[in-house]
Amino acid sequence: MLALRNCYPKTFRLGSLPIRSVHNGNTRIVVPARLHYEVDAPEGSDYKTGAVIILHGLFGSRRNWNSLGKAMAERSQRPIYRLDLRNHGTSPHAEPMNYSAMAEDVWDYIMRHELKKVTVLGHSMGGKVAMAMALGAGRDEKKMPKDVLDKLIVVDITPRTASASPKFAAYIDTMLDIERNLVKTKKEADEMLQTVEKHAGTRAFLLTNLLPIDRNFPKVEFRPPLDRSWDGKALFIKGETSNYIKLPWCKTTYIDQFFPNNRLETLNAGHWGERF
Repeated sequence: MLALRNCYPKTFRLGSLPIRSVHNGNTRIVVPARLHYEVDAPEGSDYKTGAVIILHGLFGSRRNWNSLGKAMAERSQRPIYRLDLRNHGTSPHAEPMNYSAMAEDVWDYIMRHELKKVTVLGHSMGGKVAMAMALGAGRDEKKMPKDVLDKLIVVDITPRTASASPKFAAYIDTMLDIERNLVKTKKEADEMLQTVEKHAGTRAFLLTNLLPIDRNFPKVEFRPPLDRSWDGKALFIKGETSNYIKLPWCKTTYIDQFFPNNRLETLNAGHWGERF
């Protein structure tokens, strides 16, 4: 039997007012966003030990993982937390929008909830957030919590330095056009998306998560700290029909450098989980 908890912290329901960074002298301090979440846990769970945190991708939200989260909780007998990252789902609008800030949000969540032996599973953008957490992006290494982050599962993305791909940029441009044109029906929006995405399943996914888009997101880059690596267990999962992890050079050049204790598996799927 599974228990479900929801959390929508009222103190952080700021409507259109964004959470911004603050300055302390010459130092810019990122104010962590209180991320909204749901958790499935087996009966008798303490909701802390062996927790799995799931981080969705760009355009996504925690609800994309509802069914899988429940199945994972039942099969693994662990608490499975599904989070909405900043500027996604019902979590607060927050600035800045970068991977260091998103990683800090998740660290803040883990420490406030006193989670232990945590596995972080991230897809696409969420995978970059997970890697940023492990590598301590934006953090003083001496202040990294010890023995809290246990394992990583990174789905169809690598620690390669890159901004959003041209395809993602095209998605964003089209979503902005949909927003500017005040499109009222999914049918109209779908017709506009067909110009940049032929796969109906992917278009349906994008339309399910249609939200106001940050115009600056294509400029956000993931830059792993070159002087750091993480020795914990890391599982990388590649979509067989996806080109986000190019073998073999992506593994030997990037994954092995930053995550030497890694394993890579391939699933018969595309980047969004679609099958052709």
